[in-house]
Amino acid sequence: MTHPFSAITRLGLGGVALALVLAGAALPATAAPADAVRATEQPTVEEQRLDRAAPQEILRRSGFDALAPSFARALEGSRDYARAEREVTRHASALWRRAVDRAQGRGPAGGDLSRGDDRPLYWARLALSSELRTWTPRFALDERRRAALHTALETASRGQGDIRYPGPRVKRVLVTGFDPFTLDRDARIGNPSGASALALDGTLVRTAEGPARIETVVFPVRWTDFAEGAVERALARHLPHLDLFTTVSQGRPGRFDVERTNGAWRGGFPDNENLSRTGTVPVTDPASQPQWTSTTLPYRLLTEADTGRFPVYDNTEVTEIPAGATQPVTRPDGPTPGSTARAGGGGDYLSNEIAYRATLLRDRLGLPKLPGGHLHTPVLQFGTGNTDPTAGTVTDPEFERNRADIVHQVRALVVTAVGAASDGWEEGPGR
Repeated sequence: MTHPFSAITRLGLGGVALALVLAGAALPATAAPADAVRATEQPTVEEQRLDRAAPQEILRRSGFDALAPSFARALEGSRDYARAEREVTRHASALWRRAVDRAQGRGPAGGDLSRGDDRPLYWARLALSSELRTWTPRFALDERRRAALHTALETASRGQGDIRYPGPRVKRVLVTGFDPFTLDRDARIGNPSGASALALDGTLVRTAEGPARIETVVFPVRWTDFAEGAVERALARHLPHLDLFTTVSQGRPGRFDVERTNGAWRGGFPDNENLSRTGTVPVTDPASQPQWTSTTLPYRLLTEADTGRFPVYDNTEVTEIPAGATQPVTRPDGPTPGSTARAGGGGDYLSNEIAYRATLLRDRLGLPKLPGGHLHTPVLQFGTGNTDPTAGTVTDPEFERNRADIVHQVRALVVTAVGAASDGWEEGPGR
């Protein structure tokens, strides 16, 4: 996930409480009395962007514009909370499956927008969220239960309830992606990590050591969700059973990066809600929180393998405040002992944070040998002559070719990493 200005050089997306993750919050058996049932919430910052021309065109040209009206009718027919919860989960799950099927060439395309596009999923989710937010139910619905319905919508439409692995003879791989972001700069933007997640979800790949099943989820670009434990809730129950995981986000132009080190610092760049957060990554048990976590992906092998047209780098740079110092400095070869994090290899945004959280969770679960880390993709760029956010088109042949090439190379890198893990390959000073 790229900071759009400096990161095209500095990047970032990371561990809330393991106890929070595993505990969860139970809803009461019945809704608390409510003085009013009408929805009074204002649309979110993300939902307010829905009426712009580009999102509407993306929805129309993919056929995803029909999903929100159908969802609204289902909500109107819900006469109690249990029925509403079922409808929310059903429509959100169907949205995820439709996006995956479309990306993988199953079923009707629904329009002339290329199948590999991740943007219809993002905008359709927001359209469903907007319908849910403005819905006036026929029964009492307090704020807590309305929030629970929004959580169900988010979880199911991001693939988190859809993770299925076969028997023990198949390797288990989990890959994560992100929503589009910096949409006030250009509402046409897509995210190749999200497109990769749709293309890879549920696929079976062959390695030298046998088949591997890839499951995927997509995360929001929102500081608040990460602070509330979204990453840990999604990953905690799966990590102990995996053979490999990698978080993926958009990074620098023209290159892939395997991020060697992740830092416990939020740099404050605004998220999709236009919120800024600066400070130490909030996790449970902060007294035992490390400043740095490290990849266990086979980074040297990934840089050496022929996986596609983009070069792949082993990125070891970090920004730290050295022990005993007060000012940050950039280190090309990783952190020094006792230093305080100010940016991991992937920067100080949410890509660094998801890498930090996932690898911290790996370590706290006692899985030091589980291969896992973060992969930054090239920036997904529009074609020459189509760079104006106002006058440009929502797609072009070069844009689609760039996305297809990035997705193909993500797949090749994942397959390479799984093969290395199957061989028991480990990084060492001589490799």
